[in-house]
Amino acid sequence: MMDIKVKMPSTVVSIEVAVGDAVTKGQSLAVVEAMKMKNNTPSPVDGTVKSISASVGERLKPGAVLMVVE
Repeated sequence: MMDIKVKMPSTVVSIEVAVGDAVTKGQSLAVVEAMKMKNNTPSPVDGTVKSISASVGERLKPGAVLMVVE
């Protein structure tokens, strides 16, 4: 299992996948805004989305888990 975390204070702009979706390495999982810039959050591995911990509009602290890919 791999936790997908944000690296800096961020706001979730969109979630691009759903629980149970198969994802490939490099695929966009979510878009977050940090320092007025929108950043794509790619999957670091091939796998399946196990859970989504954040919702659109939510503000996250550094290290917060967006989702888990297994």
